[in-house]
Amino acid sequence: MRRREFLAFFTGAPAWASTSRAQSLVPVIGFLSSASLERFAHLVDAFRDGLHQLGFREGQNVNIEYRWANDDIARLPELATELVDRQVSVLVASGGIPPALAAKATTSTIPIVFTAANDPVGMGLVGSLGRPGGNVTGINPFSASLDPKRLELLKALVPEATAFGVVANKPKQDAVNYWLELEDTARALGIGIVNVPVSAEPDFDAAFDSLVATRVSALLVAADPLFTGHRRRLVRLAEQHRLPAIYQDRVFAVSGGLMAYGASLAGAYRQAGIYAGRILRGVSPADLPVLQPTNFELVLNVKTANTLGLAIPPTLLARADEVIE
Repeated sequence: MRRREFLAFFTGAPAWASTSRAQSLVPVIGFLSSASLERFAHLVDAFRDGLHQLGFREGQNVNIEYRWANDDIARLPELATELVDRQVSVLVASGGIPPALAAKATTSTIPIVFTAANDPVGMGLVGSLGRPGGNVTGINPFSASLDPKRLELLKALVPEATAFGVVANKPKQDAVNYWLELEDTARALGIGIVNVPVSAEPDFDAAFDSLVATRVSALLVAADPLFTGHRRRLVRLAEQHRLPAIYQDRVFAVSGGLMAYGASLAGAYRQAGIYAGRILRGVSPADLPVLQPTNFELVLNVKTANTLGLAIPPTLLARADEVIE
């Protein structure tokens, strides 16, 4: 079962408040996210699909309490406490490492399933990937750790470029190892990188103005839930400023982005739903290994390339898992 799962990977009244004995026996999942339902609806659908595979359907034999931070991560501890006070059966931490850390800091007994954590052992979420121990397990889709590879792919598309911009969520400024690896990759490729940090969606316009002022030739949009939630706006800004850009997930390319490379985020959320379902069936999170993807997909949008006047090299087209015409 575990092998198949590994390969496959990749608000209202209190749910317990009911006058019906049958309803009171329905388990409740707490869904904590740093984002918003509006921007993460497709991932919530994938999570529900995972639950369905285990026989659970929202509103029938399972209820879900949602708490959305709307990009304000300072609210996450409060929201996590609300869900713990609801006595949820499973707590799903969605939208990056902050929700996972907030959930773990709030409860040591309620099972927690995270959907993204690039270094869950180093961050103290689990004891090991194979046997997490404790009450926490989840999915590690390697989103941010693939940014150096994304830089290489972007360079292959625009080989003449010598200066690349990097738009990153401002808290990532403290991720020393992340930046060291990205800078090492840039040096090996013979390019310079211009780091433009943002904290929220209103910062995007100024960030792109800064990129244009520094005359970068292409753009890496760092992997981050903030950018997944605002993908359409980022894609429009890149097109408006005629910047070839690469992103973390195919939904960016489907929205008009030039390139995307990474594991399927929808697949990660689907697997999180499967894990939540298994826990509801009695499996301990300590016995569920942290899952990591075995496949990464490269998606190219030829229409966007034509708009930018770019010819995609045949070697890059041959490597693509999906080409959007």
